[in-house]
Amino acid sequence: MTKGALALLVHGGTDNWSPQRWKSRFDDVCEGRSVLLLPDASFDPADVHYAAVWKPHPGELAVFPNLRVIFNLGAGVDALMADRSLPDVPLVRVAVGDLTARMTEYVVLHVLMHHRQEPYLRESQREKRWAPKSQWAAGAISVGIMGLGTLGTDAADVLRRLGFRVAGWSRSPRTIDGIECFHGEAQLEAFLRRTDILVCLLPLTPQTRHILDRGLFEKLNRTSPLGAPVVINAGRGGLQNEADILQCLDDGTLGGASLDVYATEPLPADSPFWTHPKVVLTPHNAADTDPDEISKYVAQQIARFEEGGALENVVDRKRGY
Repeated sequence: MTKGALALLVHGGTDNWSPQRWKSRFDDVCEGRSVLLLPDASFDPADVHYAAVWKPHPGELAVFPNLRVIFNLGAGVDALMADRSLPDVPLVRVAVGDLTARMTEYVVLHVLMHHRQEPYLRESQREKRWAPKSQWAAGAISVGIMGLGTLGTDAADVLRRLGFRVAGWSRSPRTIDGIECFHGEAQLEAFLRRTDILVCLLPLTPQTRHILDRGLFEKLNRTSPLGAPVVINAGRGGLQNEADILQCLDDGTLGGASLDVYATEPLPADSPFWTHPKVVLTPHNAADTDPDEISKYVAQQIARFEEGGALENVVDRKRGY
């Protein structure tokens, strides 16, 4: 029996994420299955049962009449969800251990960076100024994580083990050992009031767009040793109101920010974020996971699905994640 073909629709990315590199990886792990790198005029769309995609154009997936599953090659699915022609088949997001570990590395790095006053110390180094400030223990700092999925839960656990007071907020109730959990609109303000360093790992949905705005920042705790709260966003650029972030940094509502994602990417050369003294900037690589692991993950999911097993990490289209 001929196996249904896997179509690759990949737009953008670095050399390691180039379409041809993806095809080579999938050729290696999809034994006996045709892997089609689109655009390719030499195939029958009816032969395609699976699609592995990264930033597909609206309508590209609607041409496959026998599509059974769509695999998104990144964690965020907001771009796919905006495609009104998206076929009504399971949409699977990437959730491999490698991606989770790398995001936790990023979150812990940047929490520690602000906790240990690294921006100030690097400025002192550049100015050859020997002027250390008093240092406090991790237990003096309350970290709040917005988004308690796989990524947020793992980061929260590691930060807790380092001694930080960690809480989390999510849309629906969660229970995590050692983590104070808040949920829903009714508990958002209480979560913010106790937070010194805010980490945002939320998915981008109509409900979360521009959630990181002045109104939210003004509710963060202002009595910690940090002096002013810090925001860390490694979720999606659409979560943040960038004008509000800049104004809040300038007027002291925020004491610092670590940003990995932006409304426009690549970040324009004239963006104030590039040179702002209170911003630590990274180029959307907080969890730039290993594509080899992703291709294996997709191939294993397809094999399990064809044997009658359940797909993992299927997106709830009503929630958008």
